[in-house]
Amino acid sequence: MRVLITGAGGQIGRELVIALYRRGDQILATDIQPLNYSGIQTATLDVTNSQAMWEVLMDWRPQEVFHLAAYLSARSESNPYESWQVNFTATWHLFEACLEAGVQRVFWPSSIAAFGPHTPRAQTPQYTVMDPIGIYGIAKLAGERLAEYFYLRRGLDVRSIRFPGIVGPAHLPMGGTTDFAVHMFYDALQKGTYTCYLKPHTRLPMLYIEDAIRAILELMAAPPEALSIRGAYNIQGMSFSPAELEAEIQKRIPHFRCVYEPDFRQALAESWPETLDDSIARKDWGWKPQYDLYALCEAMWKALPLYT
Repeated sequence: MRVLITGAGGQIGRELVIALYRRGDQILATDIQPLNYSGIQTATLDVTNSQAMWEVLMDWRPQEVFHLAAYLSARSESNPYESWQVNFTATWHLFEACLEAGVQRVFWPSSIAAFGPHTPRAQTPQYTVMDPIGIYGIAKLAGERLAEYFYLRRGLDVRSIRFPGIVGPAHLPMGGTTDFAVHMFYDALQKGTYTCYLKPHTRLPMLYIEDAIRAILELMAAPPEALSIRGAYNIQGMSFSPAELEAEIQKRIPHFRCVYEPDFRQALAESWPETLDDSIARKDWGWKPQYDLYALCEAMWKALPLYT
């Protein structure tokens, strides 16, 4: 399979490159920053440059595209206009270019940020009220509708997942509201304390990185006729609060403590789900998470010494 990845230097992108390489795909990994992947072709690409993106697609002619380039939620609030250009406008241009290049399938990630304060927070349904209050979530909701439009009206096979927070050891994410989970592990090992920007009992859905990559690959492998959702699928892994993660870390590092100093990200987090109803993903393409909080912590403790 010839594949193109945008945002290949990000948290998901790095792990997806490895998974696709192990699968034997021919990969062109792109990012706005220079990449250094051994044995993998790379290119520097600003996705807001529609001409450059078109040229890359026409030259590489991928069968699958994984469009991961994004501004995350917290960074988007500081740069709303730039966020919209990256998260929505560039996605529209990429979909158009994919049609012209004959791309077979496109993966584009949505987010729980597409929900809002009037969305039910417990077992959030696949179809429900969606009124996001952050520009990141607004762009993701618009992107969901755009993905379905391109499928129904233009015949582009776009597939998407509403990702919860992603936790993994190999990349320290920056700019997201759920990033506290990864940062807490790093600071526990390096400092013994962590200052958290959310209130201690703010529960949010989370997913271990290996489950996230597996979900992408399973969704992309599903036959088109099996898929009933062309906006973005809910998936649920586990849910926990900063205080619950702090308690789990203290089982390994007893002296570890969190200081809680909520900032503007608290309002965003409170507008997002605590748990998600992912029954449609389970029915359509067999989604089932493999990691709960205990398994996530064990995986992080095993892997983190390689990165800290």
